[in-house]
Amino acid sequence: MGRRFWKMSGSGNDFVVFDVRVDAAGALERPEVIQELCARGTGVGADGVVFVAEAERADAALAMRYYNSDGSRGEFCGNATLCVTRLAAMLGVAPRGGLALETDSGVVPTRIGAQGPEIDLPAITVVSASVDIELEPGELRIGFALAGVPHLVVRCENVETVDVATRGRALRHTEFRAAGANANFVSARGGVWSMRTFERGVEGETLACGSGAIATAILLAAWKESGNETSLITRSGRTLTVKLVRDGGRWMPTLGGEGRVVFTGELAEGVEPPKSAV
Repeated sequence: MGRRFWKMSGSGNDFVVFDVRVDAAGALERPEVIQELCARGTGVGADGVVFVAEAERADAALAMRYYNSDGSRGEFCGNATLCVTRLAAMLGVAPRGGLALETDSGVVPTRIGAQGPEIDLPAITVVSASVDIELEPGELRIGFALAGVPHLVVRCENVETVDVATRGRALRHTEFRAAGANANFVSARGGVWSMRTFERGVEGETLACGSGAIATAILLAAWKESGNETSLITRSGRTLTVKLVRDGGRWMPTLGGEGRVVFTGELAEGVEPPKSAV
């Protein structure tokens, strides 16, 4: 009770963020508590929970731990990292030249650019322009990229006609990746790219996915359908921009987007796991 939090949005991908640099997360980090925090209608409501902590690595100034809404630990979340970048600047933690942020996928350089927060990911080397998954009607090709977390990218004729709940769930549980993968669907209209994402850990469609945007931009470049900079309109209507530098089989991406505080609050009556019905 009384624990302060920030509700933040990264292009509609929303999070409950706690600063645990002084007061430890404690029970807040239990999976069942995270599920309750993220529950829409009975909790704060979010796609995930983020804990901002002191860095353990000497080459980082700050650390973040990310949990999906089902309570599982996430190796990386692009939009959550953009949000932490914005919050660090608001709290005066980020130096003027930017911030080295420790994540489960490594140290990520971040900064506030002219258009908002930006992050540079470690080089991405696991990319497959084609995978052995049968295409369904309306799908043109499927590729894979390990962009912090595993992503399948489906180039389709029209993302608006995709049954993301059904097809996304099937791809998320494909045997192509033992732990499953996020499923991204992308199409173009009038030269503008639009994407939709089914996220593992949330187990449904989210309004945006930063790492999914990175994977999608890489595959579009590999397919020679886009260049070194790709803007993607997310389901929220907001845009994520990915800039790429390629060095042989290494892709060095920069993600730019939104990191916005929606509101701040305090947990008033505590958060408890639901009691079983009698």
